[in-house]
Amino acid sequence: MQAAADDPDALDFTFGNPHEPALPGLVDAMRAQLEPRSVDWFAYKTSEREAQEAVAEGLRGELGLDFEHDDIAMTQGAFGAIQLAFALLADAGDEVVIPVPGWFCYAPMLHAADLVPVGAPLAPVDFSLDVTEIERAITSRTRIVVVNSPANPTGRVYPKETWDALAQVLDDASRRHGRRIWLLSDEPYRRIRFDGIGFASPAGSYPWTVVDYSYGKVLLAPGQRLGYLAISPLLEPAERTTLREAATPVQLAIGWGFPDALMQYSVPALEGVSIDLAELTRKRDRMYGSLQSAGYTLTKPEGTFYLWGRAPGGDAAAFCGALAERGVYLMPGTLFDQPAHFRISLTATMETIERALPALEEANA
Repeated sequence: MQAAADDPDALDFTFGNPHEPALPGLVDAMRAQLEPRSVDWFAYKTSEREAQEAVAEGLRGELGLDFEHDDIAMTQGAFGAIQLAFALLADAGDEVVIPVPGWFCYAPMLHAADLVPVGAPLAPVDFSLDVTEIERAITSRTRIVVVNSPANPTGRVYPKETWDALAQVLDDASRRHGRRIWLLSDEPYRRIRFDGIGFASPAGSYPWTVVDYSYGKVLLAPGQRLGYLAISPLLEPAERTTLREAATPVQLAIGWGFPDALMQYSVPALEGVSIDLAELTRKRDRMYGSLQSAGYTLTKPEGTFYLWGRAPGGDAAAFCGALAERGVYLMPGTLFDQPAHFRISLTATMETIERALPALEEANA
């Protein structure tokens, strides 16, 4: 993947980085907040009230749940929100169940927090969430289960029926082991969905849920670190208050885990800014249709900006290596504990997609 950065002519589909100029709405929102309005405009910031209120209002509209501003901890992207959740909810040596395949940073983040990652495989054919596998992965040491929808790398979006079934499993296991199991719903791609597919958050099915979010995906600006961790408003009031009060001290302890002042001031304006979903759909359809016609086995993404497929011959490292020799760079599934698969980022331009398709089609000839 480093070779892609070193090659000025690379057709790079590895990470979800921007390939075009920043969204005007992002630039305008930040520019509007750049001029200081008080002597403490750029002073130390924790979670700014106006940002929290804008997020809570957005969540009420999206998820239909009665979030309040105090339920929101503003963070340095989803990374910061996930780190905060681990620190708030788990103690050293606890186990955390994570999806396989899933985001490749879950495990190293858990190891860094002295927590133990335990993989729960997704369904092998369609990569739906397998509640039975999660149930098998739970032990008396389990403290958190992590779920991700829309899912990276597969693009799957899970329905409310799945969350209802998982809620029953987690509630039963919590009673059985005498310790509450928490759910971390990783939702940075929540607003990037295709074909009119709806979205349900497990925060509406299981009260012991916290939700992390990143603006970097929908703004296609991962370098501007802005996100949050939200507490489900269904949580019993005393527990909800305890988490609210603990969030700021824990964020201080883990290294001032708050977004920069400029990004927090921009939140109300950024709530309405998004990448062009129609154009992203066009890219998905072009890449998916062409590769499917070329004989690839693919999971059609319902959300995210990734395309997940099986490598010809079942060796993703060799497949991606051969394409790299032709200047086309994909992410091998080895990073997701899936050595037979690969991931394509659809944030590349349509021109890049068209230039890469001949090599991709020939690789499966």
